[in-house]
Amino acid sequence: MYDVIVVGGGAAGLSAALFASKNGLDTAVFDTDKTWLHSAHLFNYLGLESIDGDEFLETGRAQVESFGAERHQGEAVTDVATMDDGFHVTTDADQYESRYVVLATGSKRALAEGLGCAFDGDVVDVDVTMETSVANAYATGAMVRDEEWQAIISAGDGAAAALNILSKEKGEHFHDFDTPEDAD
Repeated sequence: MYDVIVVGGGAAGLSAALFASKNGLDTAVFDTDKTWLHSAHLFNYLGLESIDGDEFLETGRAQVESFGAERHQGEAVTDVATMDDGFHVTTDADQYESRYVVLATGSKRALAEGLGCAFDGDVVDVDVTMETSVANAYATGAMVRDEEWQAIISAGDGAAAALNILSKEKGEHFHDFDTPEDAD
C-alpha cells in the first residue's frame, strides 16, 4: 500500500508528489501525459525566466523521481474508490491501494465525481488545504478552479495538498522549509 497516490502528472500532480516523496511518504504518480503544459511556454513562473512546457515537465519528473516517487507513465487511472483504510485505485493495467489520494487531472473531474466528492457548481469543492468532502482525498489545479489555470497556481495547490497530508501524518503543522545547509 502506498502512502499517497497522485493521479495526474502536470504541475499540480508533480508538486504534490515532490513534497510527499521528499518528506518520506511512499508516493506513486500516474501520468497519462495529457497535461496542457505540453502546449505552454512559461514566462510567468516564479524563478524561471523562460522554459518550454515539455522541458518543465521533464525537469519536474526527474526531480520527483530523484526523491523516490514511483512514476507510472502512461498508466491511466480508471476508478478511485474508498476502502476502510484509504483508497482503491484501478488503472487500465492493475490495481493499487493508498492511504491518501491527490487528484490532479486538470479539468477532467470524472474521478472526483465517481469518488463522491462534493461540487460547487462545475468545480470540485475543496477547503484551503485542497481536501475534498471525502476524507484524505485531495483535488488540485483546474478541477477546483473555474478559470485560474496557471501552472504556478496548480503547483501551489499540489504543494498545499501534500503539506496537509504531511501535517496529518506528523500530528502537527508541517512546514517543508529547507536551509542552505540542507543543500550540502
